[in-house]
Amino acid sequence: MHRFRVLVLCVGLIAASKVMLSAGKGNAAKGKTVFETTCAVCHNADSDEKKMAPGLKGLFKKDKMANGKKPTDASVKLQIDEGGHGMPAYKDLLSDGEKDDLIAYLRTL
Repeated sequence: MHRFRVLVLCVGLIAASKVMLSAGKGNAAKGKTVFETTCAVCHNADSDEKKMAPGLKGLFKKDKMANGKKPTDASVKLQIDEGGHGMPAYKDLLSDGEKDDLIAYLRTL
């Protein structure tokens, strides 16, 4: 009985770790499409030069974003969701999957 409990515990831990590892991951290729159709009007992807809004090249390598926060998946997603300083809120305009894809793409810049 003890071995069975250990086996069940191990299987549960493996399953949980796979879920945790896949959480928050997106598809950068799909994210590029989201960027091109939603963000590229205001943001440059190939430079950090301001277009209408800050350029996003190297976003995740910067110490802070224009709002003063450190660029992390969570802080970037919050910025996408809430917008601000002229940026519209995309909380209800993009699905969670599209936001994950977009963040994965932004990480490649």
